[in-house]
Amino acid sequence: QVQLVESGGGSVQTGGSLSLSCTVSGTIFSSNALAWFRVVPATPGAQRELVAAISTAGSSLYGDAVKGRFTISRDNDQKSITLSMNNLRPEDTGVYYCNAGILLLAGTLHYNRGDNWGQGTQVTVSS
Repeated sequence: QVQLVESGGGSVQTGGSLSLSCTVSGTIFSSNALAWFRVVPATPGAQRELVAAISTAGSSLYGDAVKGRFTISRDNDQKSITLSMNNLRPEDTGVYYCNAGILLLAGTLHYNRGDNWGQGTQVTVSS
């Protein structure tokens, strides 16, 4: 059974930092790209937006809103990924989810989300 378990959410002030971790059980860690998505309450329709993704080989992809501030990394021994978030802004507030999918290179990198999601972890940034 595949499980993705997020941890590390919390509350910080603008400009602060947080790290999120996602631990993956089952066999998908070694065969799938992994990604962070978020649901931001202020976003119309509250769709899940891609924050960052990382392939099995370590290639990474970032959403435009977080480039230069967030870093995704992968620990193959721990079967986990980490999202290091710096210079946080109030608009980063939301529920962050881990996902297992596919990272494709077709001209540019593109992430195809899979069906396996974590339960989500709340990040709150106050001004």
